[in-house]
Amino acid sequence: MAFSRFRWICTFIGLIFSVVDIASDFLLSLQYFREGHYTWFALTLSFILIGSLCTQIFSYSWFRDDCNGEEETNMQTTHMGLLHLLHLGFFTRYCDLLKRSFGCVWRADSGSSNARELFGLAADLSMLRLMETFVESVPQLLLQTCIMLQHQRTSKLQYLSMVVSFLNVAWSTVDYWRCLRRSLPNNTEMSRGTPTVIYLLYKLLTITARILSLTMFIMLTPWSILMLFFIWLSVTVWAHIVKTDFCTSLCLEELYRSVVGVILVFTFFNIKGKKTKTEMSIYYVMSILHNFSAPGFLYLFIPVIAESEFFLPVTVFILISNTLGLVFLILYYSAFHPRNQDESDVVDGMVMRNTNSSSTSRSDRFLRL
Repeated sequence: MAFSRFRWICTFIGLIFSVVDIASDFLLSLQYFREGHYTWFALTLSFILIGSLCTQIFSYSWFRDDCNGEEETNMQTTHMGLLHLLHLGFFTRYCDLLKRSFGCVWRADSGSSNARELFGLAADLSMLRLMETFVESVPQLLLQTCIMLQHQRTSKLQYLSMVVSFLNVAWSTVDYWRCLRRSLPNNTEMSRGTPTVIYLLYKLLTITARILSLTMFIMLTPWSILMLFFIWLSVTVWAHIVKTDFCTSLCLEELYRSVVGVILVFTFFNIKGKKTKTEMSIYYVMSILHNFSAPGFLYLFIPVIAESEFFLPVTVFILISNTLGLVFLILYYSAFHPRNQDESDVVDGMVMRNTNSSSTSRSDRFLRL
């Protein structure tokens, strides 16, 4: 199947979202610094740097893996290493894909890269964006929501940062799932229209409820951050126990498991090729208990906050968002999820296949949201 103009436009939009998201967060951090909010400045900037660092590490690692066995000069390797060191490697990959696919998409150039190769490169980018989104954009949303609700501090730049981060989460999640299915053999791409909208609503509503409930727990007591750390540590250890095998080195695999832990704090996916209905059910039962208990604890222990203007709307939104999100989850997987005979698990499953393509192999071992 050809690398279409729609796919090229989606890649370009993904690049725009990434740049605007990072730029708005960086400008917001500078605003905090000028206003003397040094803790907020440090946290906002730290999320940007940590997200970028993780993305660059995996991007360069995949570049080295793809070059294995090919005649690449030391100068090329050094050049890419320098770009990644300057935190530009991720964007270089975007520009490279847009440039390589431009001829076959807009000029019908028969000498351009083949579709399978282009989809493999697009899958790499979608995986990197997904990592960056959950390590940077989602924590930023949690931080800015805490600042807005607990400290009653708002600004136009803060609203812009939150809106762009939210759009980035939505776009990267759906784009990853569509691109992943397109890049793997024997898989059909997610249909446009109703299935995509329902899948998007499932993810956005459950993640939003999660962010708001975590915000309420942090408002209840700063010690809730330790609870958040414990949740991250627990799911990271789980990723270690099930022995994920995504990376080519143990050090990178442990980093990958740490990133997996961050994502699992906010949403569920399968990290190993096995049935996940039981794990998924347990995850969302625990999530419901956690999300619904947050407003209750805040109401019981800090009545002053419970009497504020935002408490009732946020509480109602958590209840509705979480409930509707789970309804869309059930609806999507029961009626719209593409099913294939060779898939080990149609609910967030992961399949292992033999392939000569490094990019396709990575897609085969990565997450199924």
